[in-house]
Amino acid sequence: MSGVAPDRLSLNTATVKEKWGLAQAIDGCQRHGLGGIAPWRDVLQDMGVAKAARAIRNADLTVTGLCRGGWYTAEGALTQAVIDDNRRAVDEAAEIGAECLVMVVGGLPEGSRDLEGARAIVEEGLASTLEYARESGVKVAIEPLHPMYAGDRACVNTLGQALDICDRLGAGIGVAADVYHIWWDPDVKPQMARAGKDRLMAFHICDWLVPTRDLLTDRGMMGDGVIDIPGLRAAAEAAGFDGLCEVEIFSALNWWKRDPDEVLQIIVERGRSAC
Repeated sequence: MSGVAPDRLSLNTATVKEKWGLAQAIDGCQRHGLGGIAPWRDVLQDMGVAKAARAIRNADLTVTGLCRGGWYTAEGALTQAVIDDNRRAVDEAAEIGAECLVMVVGGLPEGSRDLEGARAIVEEGLASTLEYARESGVKVAIEPLHPMYAGDRACVNTLGQALDICDRLGAGIGVAADVYHIWWDPDVKPQMARAGKDRLMAFHICDWLVPTRDLLTDRGMMGDGVIDIPGLRAAAEAAGFDGLCEVEIFSALNWWKRDPDEVLQIIVERGRSAC
């Protein structure tokens, strides 16, 4: 399988978060020939949503997603403050023309062991956000996170769980498939097929290092770990996904320390050789 050309890659701004703001990331994507960008809300707000939207349009970049909405369990129950923040995230996604709003849904509330209860809060919150997002034409993408994050970050941990929620909630909601979180799942390829073109809204790439020194901030550059990225990409494309591959690397021990231009140069090289 051939690799991924630079114009089929998107930069998730978390990959360069320590040294570049959003304006620098937009410029970097242009200089290195990347086709898209996926801002996090903090850098988007730092730049100003309207100003960022203009800069992204002027750079002719596709916005593959906005990170992130969700965190429905953060206050122990679904609160108006959480609902309102997710509505703001929808508004921001609409203004920058994001292909989807990526949802990191939240883990167990503090002091709780009720995983089923947490998932019920999440589904209620997603239903509320989806109702608002439909009015704005924004698609909502649940990102299932690796089970190691079920306690604190996301109690939805497989594509199958996420798609079950999508089945119940209906149109306008799908999944963001991040290989770091789903590569281990023996059902991952059938679930991509189940998602299909309409519900497979984003495809994120990086690699799983062995050993992994930190479970949050030691992700690898594509080709440096054990994930069969080409195989998973082939499954996504067979399911109908035709969007950009979004590079999202949390790497406090390596890539965040480097010159972002070097990081983007290597992303381009690895896109061709390891994806």
